[in-house]
Amino acid sequence: MRYLKMNGAGNAFVILDARAGGAVSLEPKAVQAVAQTGPGMAFDQLIALERSERGDVFMRIWNASGEEVSACGNGARAVGWILIDEGRDSPVIETRAGLLRAHSAGGSQVTVDMGSPLLKWEEIPLARKMDTITLNYSIEAGGVRLSDPGAANMGNPHVVFFVDDAEALPAHVIGPLVEHDALFPDRANVGFCAPQGRSRMRLRVWERGAGLTKACGTGACAAVVAAHRRGLVDRRCDVIVDGGALLIDWSAQDDRVRMTGPVELERVGELQLPP
Repeated sequence: MRYLKMNGAGNAFVILDARAGGAVSLEPKAVQAVAQTGPGMAFDQLIALERSERGDVFMRIWNASGEEVSACGNGARAVGWILIDEGRDSPVIETRAGLLRAHSAGGSQVTVDMGSPLLKWEEIPLARKMDTITLNYSIEAGGVRLSDPGAANMGNPHVVFFVDDAEALPAHVIGPLVEHDALFPDRANVGFCAPQGRSRMRLRVWERGAGLTKACGTGACAAVVAAHRRGLVDRRCDVIVDGGALLIDWSAQDDRVRMTGPVELERVGELQLPP
């Protein structure tokens, strides 16, 4: 099967082109085995492109741990780049979380309309009723205590802590504890957000099933939404992640979140899927 190794602001993907066949079904061990098929095949998400009746392509997504998930913002930008490079104008990408529309923003930059954020406690989801602007929640680990995060669902659940210095935190210690906390029945992606003025923030994200990644597109969207709801940043904000920068624009007119950032094609090859 043809594959493309790509990244979006450092967020690493192996993208399988399965449009000529049927749906791709992989057990977690098979997903994990793809990363072992050769040098440079490690990924944050494995993506399969399948035929779609609702859009130009259906995007099936697995985290590195092997679980299938509903959304991946930077992955959608990478898929958008593939379709645009094939000659499609403003392609529509079907995901388990809904339909996403992509378009070229010039050069290697691609914009994806990520839709409207889900903000009710049962939409995150949380295990109990709670104000999602400021969760009544705290965590202490690695000599650090964090509290009062915000929450948003951008096709997957995110909790966002607001901190002074995102670099200094033991995110690799705190992240998995929050991810698996009973408050989050679907587990959670965990953002550590340090606003740097009204239109810029530094962000690190512990992704459920993938760990610390160089970028997380839905995490960047969720961080801007959560920070704006707290009055910390404007609706249009540059998000600096380990792998580069993403521009997030949460429109006041239509409530939709649009994400723009770089995409890189590393190589194309053929892959025999593990059994």
